[in-house]
Amino acid sequence: MPGTDSGERGPDMPKRRDQIRMTDDEMWQFIEEQKSVHVATRNRDGSTHLMPLWFAVDDRVIVLETFTKSQKIKNLERDPRITLLFEAGTEYAELRGASIPATAELVRGTERVHELHLKVLLRNTPDIPAETLEKASLSMAPKKTAILIRPEKVITWDHRKLDGIY
Repeated sequence: MPGTDSGERGPDMPKRRDQIRMTDDEMWQFIEEQKSVHVATRNRDGSTHLMPLWFAVDDRVIVLETFTKSQKIKNLERDPRITLLFEAGTEYAELRGASIPATAELVRGTERVHELHLKVLLRNTPDIPAETLEKASLSMAPKKTAILIRPEKVITWDHRKLDGIY
């Protein structure tokens, strides 16, 4: 029977994937609502290194930062492929997310890293005075690498668009 859980669709039923896809603006709004992102890189042995990070968005570029000696940076130096996962919801009807496979751009240089690191700190610690964050970022920037992600391809879903019909 068309439209049942059998996976069949009637001729007038849109694909489920099309029903739950976010628009570009919806995706960026969703991303802005999140506190952290799960970041996947490839270890030397091919396994996945998966870690959460804070982020900022700068003109639709996702900004990450971490210590230069971290496993994430070592992995990205070998292989710049990265996948970001933003997700929210605990019940099926409210699940939302965006998976973004991309090529990471590593940014070094204390001044530029400080600028990007500060964006991440300001976004994620709004209760700390900007002057305090500025000083903290200046002291940490020499040990950090920033990572810029320009989404080339995205996979999004928002199950709320199904209005309870699965």
